[in-house]
Amino acid sequence: MELTLGAPDLEEVLRYMGCPPDRAGEELRRQAAAAWEELCRAARPRWTWRVFPLEATPAGLTLGGILLPGTDIARHLAGCHRGAVFALTLSAGVDALLRRAQVADLSLALALEGCAAAAVEQLCDRAEGEIRGAFPGCFFPYRYSPGYGDLPLSLQGELLALLDAPRQVGLTASASHILTPRKSVTAILGISRERVEPARRSCLTCPGRESCQYRKSGGHCGIS
Repeated sequence: MELTLGAPDLEEVLRYMGCPPDRAGEELRRQAAAAWEELCRAARPRWTWRVFPLEATPAGLTLGGILLPGTDIARHLAGCHRGAVFALTLSAGVDALLRRAQVADLSLALALEGCAAAAVEQLCDRAEGEIRGAFPGCFFPYRYSPGYGDLPLSLQGELLALLDAPRQVGLTASASHILTPRKSVTAILGISRERVEPARRSCLTCPGRESCQYRKSGGHCGIS
C-alpha cells in the first residue's frame, strides 16, 4: 500500500536537525523546506500491515506465534487481545539521496536527515490512524518498535517475515538487524476492548536510549 507525504512540520524537522525551532533563522528554515521538497521527489513510501492474536504463554507474550522478549512490551500490551504489525519505508530512493548529499553537501545532508526522520514519523502517524480506523470502539496504546525499551532489534526479521515485507514493500533486515532501506520502521500497535492510557514516548524518555541501534545508525524507530 502507498502513503503520500503531506506538508512538512518544519518545527519537527528543525528539532531532528539539532536546532531548537525558536533559534532557527529564516535561511535555515528555507533550507529545511527545500530539503523536504527534494525528499518528497525521491520518496516512494510504501507500507503493509496485518493483525494477529496476542497470547500469554509460559514463555512469555506471543504475537502471531512470535515470542516478544522483554518485560516492557508485556506491560505495554497488557489488556490487549490483538496486535497490529506494520512495516513502512520511505524507499531506497531516499537512501540514495542521502548518500549523495553526504558526499556533496554536508549541510544539505543534515537537513535531509532531519526531513527523513520527520517524514517517517508523519507516515507512521498516518498508518496508525488507518489501523485505528479499522477497529471502531477499540483502544490503543502507542506503537512500539523493536529497539525500543528492552524489545530487541533481533525481532525485525521475524516481523518482516510475518508481513511478507520483502515482497510486499521491498523491506529487509541486515545481519545486524538494521532495516534496509534505512529510513524504514516496523512497529506493533496493541488493540484493546478496554480503555488504555494513550500516552506517547519519545527518544528522550526511552529506557533503551543509550544503546539504541537506530540512534547509532542515524535512524529512527518511528515511535515519537
